[in-house]
Amino acid sequence: MAPTPSDTTTEPEAATGKLDRFFDITKRGSTVAREVRGGLVTFFTMAYIIALNPLIIGTAADKDGNLITGQPMFLDAAGTQLNEAAMNESKLMVAAATALVAGVLTILMGVVGRFPLALAAGLGLNAMLAFTLAPMMTWPQAMGLIVWEGILITLLVLTGLREAIFRAVPGSLRSAISIGIGLFITLVGLVSAGVIRPGAGTPLELGVGGSLVGWPIAVAVFGFFLLVTLVAKKVPGAMLIAMLVTSAVAVVLELVFKIGPRVDAETATGWSPPGPVLPDASAWAAPDLGLLGRVDMFGAFNGPDGNFNLGYLLGLVLIVFSLLLADFFDTMGTVVAVGAEGGLLDEKGNPPRLREILLVDSLAAVSGGLGSVSSNTSFVESTSGVAEGARTGLASVVTGAAFVLAIFLAPIVALVPAEAAAPVLAYVGFLMMGQATTISWDDIEEGIPAFLVVALMPFAYSITVGIGAGFIVHVLVKVLKGKAKQVHPLMWATAIAFVVYFAQGILMDLIGRI
Repeated sequence: MAPTPSDTTTEPEAATGKLDRFFDITKRGSTVAREVRGGLVTFFTMAYIIALNPLIIGTAADKDGNLITGQPMFLDAAGTQLNEAAMNESKLMVAAATALVAGVLTILMGVVGRFPLALAAGLGLNAMLAFTLAPMMTWPQAMGLIVWEGILITLLVLTGLREAIFRAVPGSLRSAISIGIGLFITLVGLVSAGVIRPGAGTPLELGVGGSLVGWPIAVAVFGFFLLVTLVAKKVPGAMLIAMLVTSAVAVVLELVFKIGPRVDAETATGWSPPGPVLPDASAWAAPDLGLLGRVDMFGAFNGPDGNFNLGYLLGLVLIVFSLLLADFFDTMGTVVAVGAEGGLLDEKGNPPRLREILLVDSLAAVSGGLGSVSSNTSFVESTSGVAEGARTGLASVVTGAAFVLAIFLAPIVALVPAEAAAPVLAYVGFLMMGQATTISWDDIEEGIPAFLVVALMPFAYSITVGIGAGFIVHVLVKVLKGKAKQVHPLMWATAIAFVVYFAQGILMDLIGRI
């Protein structure tokens, strides 16, 4: 098990009280204080979704030109005069629903799954919804498809298939998934803080033009060295302290220098949008939860003009399949990573209460559609809370409660910029690299598939892509080595499904010709 900033040499006391026994707090070597700290760290590292999901879901139009609230995106037929009042209302409503759904589901994960795992609207999934599905249909119809995707995943759990696939994954690939996710979240943190950016003539570069310039980057660097210092001195709650202190520094710098967010080349040294947002009176308005339940379960299947179209239907099926596969394996990777980081996996690499964990995650997709916020899924940022010491579902209850409070206290949450969360994500990436020693890199049957998982997660900016490539090559290498019989039947099926996933562009083109 990876060391945590909260580790002590004190032996845990015997379990006392119903809360301790219900969550196995003492049994898993934790304390209520650690669970609370871990839960808060997880919340602050993923609270950005409250601001980011509205920018994706709340600002995109459906095929009728309407926002998710049903109001027109433009005031004129030419589409030149933006309906700013409707846009702002849309973003606020999406933010409130995003926080509520994430809060309820994360609490449910804590109580039912009893695992330190938080859920919220999935990035990538929400983009596919906003920019692929919505332009093909109305928003309620698009959300209906998300519900259907969640129902399908739930059925896979109830039939035992999802759990069986999880258990069929070889140990080397599980370790590779943890490592890959560690590098992935490190890159996410560095990019969100502006430390790593698209380069001029290179895919990526350091800072602005290869230099670490600007107060926001300085804040991120300060936060990282503060965290390292606190960890080295074994200060309990190092991650949470570092994040809060760094946020306070960011707020002071914004008040003094009026830095503002970076939106173009002229503001390249600004904060990662929106930055530490200072609240005004209007920010404390009562939340509007009117998006809940705006779902059309069957309208999407009628075609764009209300008439049956085989090509359109096949394209729709492929899109839903892609959503399902991404949701399915993002969760598997996250559960493995969280369990490995917390030392919560058994000798076969499986977490406790696996079926309950997968069931809650599957219901999250359904709930995301019903809440009009996109499919909800397990967040890899949960590893930050585990690194802080969280080991039980109590941490998830704390994270979920923070999300529910965020519906009303969003201005306070907005004070924590990406630059304050980035150091924590980078440090968690370091901790997860410890899994590299469990893989036999000199064995091509283990090494090549594992390498592709580790490399493609950050390079392709996708957990699903890394897992898919590793699965396919695992099967291929086994076949080439004359060991096809050693491949689990479910690994064969999964590898074939990923081949379809990677070929979806070709298949969509063929379907378009029908």
